[in-house]
Amino acid sequence: MNEFNENMIEINIPATEPDRQYFFIEKCADLVHEKELKLGRKLSACIKTFGCQMNSRDSEKLTGILKEIGYEITEKEEADFVLYNTCTVRENANFKVYGRLGYLQGIKKDNPHMLIGICGCMMQEPDEVKKIKKSYRFVDVVFGTHNIFKLAEIVYGRLTSGKMYVEIQEGTADIVEDIPSTRKYPFKSGVNIMYGCNNFCSYCIVPYVRGREKSRNPQDILAEIRQLASDGVVEIMLLGQNVNSYGTNLETPVSFSRLLQMIEEIEGIQRIRFMTSHPKDLSDELIEVMKNSRKICRHLHLPLQSGSTNILSRMNRRYTKEDYLNLAGKIKDAMPEISLTTDIIVGFPGETEQDFAETLDVVGKIGYDAAFTFIYSKRTGTPAAAMEEQVPENEVKERFDRLLKLVQGGSARLNSRFTGHVVDVLIEEINEQNPELVTGRMSNNSVVHIKGGADLIGKILPVRLDCSKGFYYLGSLVSE
Repeated sequence: MNEFNENMIEINIPATEPDRQYFFIEKCADLVHEKELKLGRKLSACIKTFGCQMNSRDSEKLTGILKEIGYEITEKEEADFVLYNTCTVRENANFKVYGRLGYLQGIKKDNPHMLIGICGCMMQEPDEVKKIKKSYRFVDVVFGTHNIFKLAEIVYGRLTSGKMYVEIQEGTADIVEDIPSTRKYPFKSGVNIMYGCNNFCSYCIVPYVRGREKSRNPQDILAEIRQLASDGVVEIMLLGQNVNSYGTNLETPVSFSRLLQMIEEIEGIQRIRFMTSHPKDLSDELIEVMKNSRKICRHLHLPLQSGSTNILSRMNRRYTKEDYLNLAGKIKDAMPEISLTTDIIVGFPGETEQDFAETLDVVGKIGYDAAFTFIYSKRTGTPAAAMEEQVPENEVKERFDRLLKLVQGGSARLNSRFTGHVVDVLIEEINEQNPELVTGRMSNNSVVHIKGGADLIGKILPVRLDCSKGFYYLGSLVSE
């Protein structure tokens, strides 16, 4: 870890967060302003996000801090400060980042004042940090997932030392949320309710880079959501690697179901979403709370990964095929209109044709509105990477194609079932392909396109679903 000399700063640095970070934001703002005067222009910053919705939420915080420091945010990687917020779930994600760093090296040669940063999950792997320090010396700041909130302090360390500044924390010692954040959408927001993961699925690197589970205090979560509601947010997405285990490690345990009930009472919030749910921890209480809720969206992402009890055991998922089918049955009995989506891995080590047939059986019995399907690839550092019985590539691809055909056929049928209905749709943006249309989402997360303009964005409106196009609807606004 690098440390700058705090004695060089004229006044005492606050010892507590977030005051400490606001102190460094002001110090960085002064340094950025000095640089702008020398260059005769504003400085720009670009953040590129790889990975999951938790990474996207982290990037909103990083963006907010950089804006407070004085940077103008841009999408162009030729900016004065480029920061990559990385994912490391699959090794090809790492390769992609290194490729982008190589591109930035050329840009920096022509712009020596440019800063390059890399943060996030990939930087929680010691070998990757060593690689950056040895082979990518042009990188200026390096930090991980546990100290995202310290961006201003880290940047100050780089600006005052003139050297690569590396700070990696091994775990989430502090949860600091009360820092600047710039949301992508003014009307909806992600809210972190917990960090880390205790599940140790045999194919997954996340527990090693995100650390052990740590839940936020419920009162802090509620205070944040009340503030979001007062800012005009109508939809929130509660985020965690396994939201169903929220609260078990609090001093006074609070279940995820109870947290949802408390959030339901907050005025202004009209929709509540959450992800991700681990099947082993999804309780009957949660199903009942969802069933009776006026605000919890009728969409549940419930990763299957495999339909074979044998493979699920090798994956360390801690449920069986029958457990999963029973759980899905309970959910659909309680909420027949719910949209179920899932994740499935094909070709996990030891998967036989019979194991794969079990996966097809589950998909056929449940009927998913969407499934994110993946071909298994070794992830260095996980137990599965060392497993014998790796499935031949040609067999995996053939199975993957069969699964994709089954999933897409079922999804297309399911996604047309609301044709002719009038449903509430949150209008989110101008349609990218046709500027005469706006795009929104139903409670069950289905996409809907309707004629309209920017004045509709951020509103929840009644829409008639005129026709289904397989994976989205075309609709028309209903006069109230």
